[in-house]
Amino acid sequence: EDPSVTLFREYLRINTVHPKPDYDAAIQFLERVGTDLGLTCQKVEVCQGYVVLILTWPGTNPRLRSILLNSHTDVVPVFEEQWTYPPFEAVKDSQGNIYARGAQDMKCVSIQYLEAIRRLKAEGKSFARTIHLTFVPDEEMGGYKGMEVFVQRPEFRALNLGFALDEGLASPSDTFSVFYGEKSPWWIKVKCVGSPGHGSRFISNTAAEKMHKVISSFLAFRESERQRLKSDSSLTLGDVTSLNLTMLEGGVTFNVVPSEMAAGFDIRIPPTVDLKAFEEQVATWCRDAGDGVTYEFHQKCMDQNMTSTEESDPWWKAFSGACRDMKLQLKLEIFPAATDSRYIRAVGHPAIGFSPMNRTPVLLHDHNEFLNEQVFLRGIDIYAQLLPALASVPPLPAEG
Repeated sequence: EDPSVTLFREYLRINTVHPKPDYDAAIQFLERVGTDLGLTCQKVEVCQGYVVLILTWPGTNPRLRSILLNSHTDVVPVFEEQWTYPPFEAVKDSQGNIYARGAQDMKCVSIQYLEAIRRLKAEGKSFARTIHLTFVPDEEMGGYKGMEVFVQRPEFRALNLGFALDEGLASPSDTFSVFYGEKSPWWIKVKCVGSPGHGSRFISNTAAEKMHKVISSFLAFRESERQRLKSDSSLTLGDVTSLNLTMLEGGVTFNVVPSEMAAGFDIRIPPTVDLKAFEEQVATWCRDAGDGVTYEFHQKCMDQNMTSTEESDPWWKAFSGACRDMKLQLKLEIFPAATDSRYIRAVGHPAIGFSPMNRTPVLLHDHNEFLNEQVFLRGIDIYAQLLPALASVPPLPAEG
């Protein structure tokens, strides 16, 4: 077996699943690999028990802005009974498919970064720009105890960041998905207060009637966006607003009409949508449902920064040029969910979401998540050409 594949499978066996990810074991493993590669190591505890590991390959001109390779160490929960193989054993089948939670999201990318650097260092390469690798916790829980706080710290500012790479998605076709922006995640809880009473009577102005109107308005909008996506082949999931009813609360027993009900909605809004106007729409739906209907945000991301994909942009020119040299077909998209890239863009740095996995079904968060070893190895080849291109971008005007 290729040693890079062996290392990948070793990382997959470290159980970093929520709600109790073994972050210590992951950091020790990655620090060991980094030390083996001659990279400098720094650990930053951003919240109690939440550590960001920074591995650094210094450039020959430290005044130039650096390249950041970001990945997260945590993975989402599994339903083991739905898996063909145990999800933390990294079983490889006869086709070379490696089954494990995190195979696509995103332990593959962490190891691909490291193995590309191993290859470049073995070839005696060095570059003007410094390359930093960050391994962050808590991404799958929203990044509130990871990248969101890390970007506000002096250790992040000291990285002198110029351009960042972070995770993307697999692509079932020949093309590679490249994400230059993200939807804004809004988690909204709508509360309806109404008249209570005995379950045998026709009580007017109940919380349930109001909730019915709220849910009907929200889901009618959901259907209109679904139809818009379905009817226009040029649109991707990242171009429309997705909305789902994810929680319902209310009631005490069968024969009591409750005085209060609540519903939770997960909404993801593209950066092309006016957020102020959209919130007014939400307020209108709630007003139209009657009195005593209120809403509150449990998450409200207002950042709509997008990374330039103009050929005149030096970072994009380097990235896309290296991809052209490798004859990779790129498909530019808005990321349909949320990654740590949004925090990097929010503090003013360009970031691209890219996981080099084509001809691969999208299985992040799904049962039987797998990645084929040949796709994984090709990803190392791709990064081994991307990194020199990015780390050799000529000095920019702001860099003197």
